[in-house]
Parts: sequence; C-alpha cells; structure tokens
Amino acid sequence: MRCNIVTDMSLSLKEIIAEINDFASAREWDQFHTPKNLASSIVIEAGELLECVQWDNPSCEELISDKDRITQIGEEIADVLNYSLRLCSLLNLNPLEELEKKLVKNESKYPVSSSKGTSQKYTTFEREGK
Repeated sequence: MRCNIVTDMSLSLKEIIAEINDFASAREWDQFHTPKNLASSIVIEAGELLECVQWDNPSCEELISDKDRITQIGEEIADVLNYSLRLCSLLNLNPLEELEKKLVKNESKYPVSSSKGTSQKYTTFEREGK
C-alpha cells in the first residue's frame, strides 16, 4: 500500500531558503557552512533519520499512527532538507531544477520495461541487455 502524498505546500522554496540563510547569517554561522561541512551534516542527519527505523521495518501506516515516531522522522527529514537547501544556496544550485534533471536521468536509467517490480540497480539491466 502506498503512503499518502502531501500536496499542500504553503511556503515557497525561495522563502524557505531565505529563512535558512537568514537563520545562519544572524548567528554568524556562514564561516562554518562550507560545502564539506554541509555535506557531512547531510550524511549525519540522514543517519539519524535511519535510526528512526533501525531495528524494524514499519509500514507507512504504522509510522503515521505513531505520533512520537513520526514527529522524530519529520525532524530528521527537516534537518536533511535544511542542510541540503543551505548547500544549494551557497553553490547557486536550484534544488528543483536539480531534482527535475535527476528525475529525467532516472527515467532513462530505469525504464518501466526493465525496472517494473524489481529493486535491481540499473547496471543489472545494462549487463542483462534489457
């Protein structure tokens, strides 16, 4: 069963990035927000996100119904997004354009005819000539 997809987004991406940048600047954290430090922080926060489901494999419904756990997951996702958007801002990358380019690339790497119903990596399709 698929999880619900959130479609109502109230703030624009530009507004969120501006808030993130203002937050860091007000605290004089720009000096610490190097590409390496931000990339490291993304990985660290992604690890904390993984800890939320480290010892089990809950369904979407189970997670959504567990208020404490879904709150923790939301906080870790926010941390990953925060550092990711900050890095995009510093490197003058438009995260939505980068995401769109990656979706197009993945569409080519994972055609429905080869990837439907399988979790195999695209290199498997290339080796098998699919």
